[in-house]
Order: sequence, then C-alpha cells, then structure tokens
Amino acid sequence: MNKILVFGGLGQLGQCIYKVSKERGYQTIVFLDEIEGNILDINVLSGLFSKERPSFVINCAAYTAVDKAEDDVELCEQINKVGAGNLARFCAEHNAKLIHVSTDFVFEGNLPKLLNENDIAQPINVYGKTKLEGELEISKVLKENYILRTSWLYSEFAGNFLKTMRKLGADRDELGVIVDQVGTPTYAVDLARAILDIIESEKLAYGTYHYSNEGVTSWYDFAKAIFDISEITVKLNPIPGSAYPTKAVRPAFSVMDKAKIKNTFDMEIPYWRDSLVKCIQELNLLEK
Repeated sequence: MNKILVFGGLGQLGQCIYKVSKERGYQTIVFLDEIEGNILDINVLSGLFSKERPSFVINCAAYTAVDKAEDDVELCEQINKVGAGNLARFCAEHNAKLIHVSTDFVFEGNLPKLLNENDIAQPINVYGKTKLEGELEISKVLKENYILRTSWLYSEFAGNFLKTMRKLGADRDELGVIVDQVGTPTYAVDLARAILDIIESEKLAYGTYHYSNEGVTSWYDFAKAIFDISEITVKLNPIPGSAYPTKAVRPAFSVMDKAKIKNTFDMEIPYWRDSLVKCIQELNLLEK
C-alpha cells in the first residue's frame, strides 16, 4: 500500500485512525503530531512531503475550541484556513490526494431539514467560518480532494462530550443539558473506518461528503443515553440553549444527509446509539 500521512495524528480522530489502521494491518501510515506535522510551517511541510512522498494525506489537524475561537480568531483562521490550504498546495505539488475533515458547523442550521452537500453553507460562528474557508482554500488549489463534514465527534480517546458527561455524572447528583440543539453524535472510530474505506476503494470520486452516524438526537437525549448505557444514576434536566449562553452560537439543527457517501462508496453507516454502546464498552475496558 502507498504511504499515508496523518496530520493531527495525536488528536481524537488521529488516535481512532491509528486504532483502525492497526486492526487492518497498515504498514505505511505515518502519524504526525502538531510539531513534526506543523501545517503552518512551510519548511516542515516541504521536508515531510519530499521525504515521505505520500499518496494520501489525511488532515485531522484543526482548531476545534468553538467558544475560545471567538476571541482567538487569528490563530483559528491560521490553522483551519491557511493550514488546510498549505496541505492542499503540497498535495498538488507532490501528486497526493487529500482527505480533509470538516464540520456541520459550516451551516446556519436554522431549519429542521436534512442538510446535503449542495445546501448553502452559512456559518454562524468563527470556528464554522474558518472551517468553510479551509474547504474553499483546498478546492481552489487541489482537485484530488475528499472533504468530509462530520458532527458531534466522540470516542474513548482525548476529551469529548461522552467523557465529560461520564465524569460529571459520577461527581454530581443533578445536571442540566441543552435540549433544543439537534444533530447526530458520531463515533470517531466509525469515521476513521469510513476514511480508510475511501482510500481502499480506489474510487476517484472527489468532492464534499457528509458523514455522521445515522439517526438524530439532542444533546439532552445524547447525555441520557450515555448515563443509561454507563449505568450512572443522575438527575438530568432538559434546558434551553438560552439558559446556558456560550460565546459561540451553535446551529439549532445540523442533521446531515449521508446519501451521497453511502451511494458513492457503498457504505453502511451505524446508528448512533449502537455505536455509543460499543464506545462505552471500549471505554470501560480502558478504565479497568
């Protein structure tokens, strides 16, 4: 198999790709941290691409602190826009294909309808704006790209909503969780499998795709499922988003239509709650 470089290789999704690549016996995949794979350092990228000569590049590197981004606009833009563009230019120069991970936050999410790849992207926060700008930078300089928009990522690795809820549930008797923001939780291991499936398919069906687990839920119902499956007893109160103000505005409804990726790559996508059960089982094993 030809060489694959994974930028952001120590982050949540990078660790999930590592797990799946080990299961599949990959030998030629290189995971890069934010220093050795600094997407803002042209000299670092030049040396990496010249040395490794990858056939595929997977970009998991991103500024993802949604609320902090509202005050840290320049760095967020540098990583999510400029860094993505840098990778695309080096991929173009070295004949590599790019798989870039983006987000449902490129949408305003003000209508209760499934969002497909042709819907107009109108982000309502800095994070979403910079991720959309990154998509556009890539598309300007590199035809050979797959942009995968995903949502509500969680896993047994790194920090995420699942792990936060389990910790809070163990420490508190009562919690309030937002009930009027609706989307789809995505097990990052499932996304990792989808990314490697695209590479293994050898299909040159470049373009933008939506990938999340199947189904729809609110943050409140997601938390309820986490506590039920984890057998954690806590009083859970549904609260409106207005009762928990944040610096960044979130889409109220960001459920994505996955028909394109399923049809193009003959892909079966698990239901979100089924994947949550698997993830919690993995997490329980790690915590023993």
